[in-house]
Amino acid sequence: MSTIVIAGAAGRIGFNAARAFVAAGWTVRGIARGEKLKRLPQGVEPVEADAFDRQAMIDACAGADVVLHALNPTYDKWATHVVPMAENVLAAAKAAGATLMLPGNVYNFGTGIGMDTSEDAPMPADTEKGRLRVDIEEKFRAAAAEGVQTIVLRAGDFFGGPVDGSWLDLVIAKDLRKNRFVWPGRLDVPHAFAYLPDFGAAFVAVAEKRGELGRFERFHLSGHTVTGAQFHTAMEAAVGRSLKPGSVPWRLLRIVGLFNPVLREVIKMRYLWDVPHSLDGSKLAALIGTEPHTPLDDALRQAVADLKLDGERR
Repeated sequence: MSTIVIAGAAGRIGFNAARAFVAAGWTVRGIARGEKLKRLPQGVEPVEADAFDRQAMIDACAGADVVLHALNPTYDKWATHVVPMAENVLAAAKAAGATLMLPGNVYNFGTGIGMDTSEDAPMPADTEKGRLRVDIEEKFRAAAAEGVQTIVLRAGDFFGGPVDGSWLDLVIAKDLRKNRFVWPGRLDVPHAFAYLPDFGAAFVAVAEKRGELGRFERFHLSGHTVTGAQFHTAMEAAVGRSLKPGSVPWRLLRIVGLFNPVLREVIKMRYLWDVPHSLDGSKLAALIGTEPHTPLDDALRQAVADLKLDGERR
């Protein structure tokens, strides 16, 4: 039986991945701290470790076959936290002789991202967060050349599962109980999404094929690419009633962002709601077969229920 250690197992990606690996019969150890240790999925062995303590991370990952780096600091802490966390997880995977897996996002491709973006598309990274993501992947590529197998599985905007903090619960479906649907951009622009239970299942499928892969590999999960209008229709189907469309007051948020560092960083990534984009998942499909894919109506219905976004009307 293979063992995976998930750094950040109480977070949105880590939780869903942990649940998927448990369901697939893996031994799963989840790294978290404090009260978050109590929120891990059933079947996960809790391990407390500080992501900024390299030796603690090395000890926590000892004996792992795979290490999943699912740590994700708040947006305003990226500049100071993202690289040190990644370097410590990398050191832990190297010490364990484990395969390192990284959930990627679309920031690398910058403001010029387009439709059907492939793994070998240019990564101009013309935002601060994009540059940080490229920096991390390049560090992992360099480590792969020294023997640490690394697999990046990239996806669009994450939603789903019982851990909050996504655009879905913070904005899009925040006012479901008021029969209101809020979209952050134009309703006719395609936007890439990933339902996290599908993303977690894809990590399992790729991890189980790691012996067939090279030292450094990137894959894309195509997920759900939909316009705001299509998402609106799917949400209405999920909740079983009409929802009044609304928009995000970006001008007002810019003013509030002057005093709110997290919101200020969110505003910098607004372009993703204005630029049509999607991910080409053909390389992933060639490796694992059809990618895990829950129909959008069903995914939204479950996501709304998991976070109780619609009160008792589920």
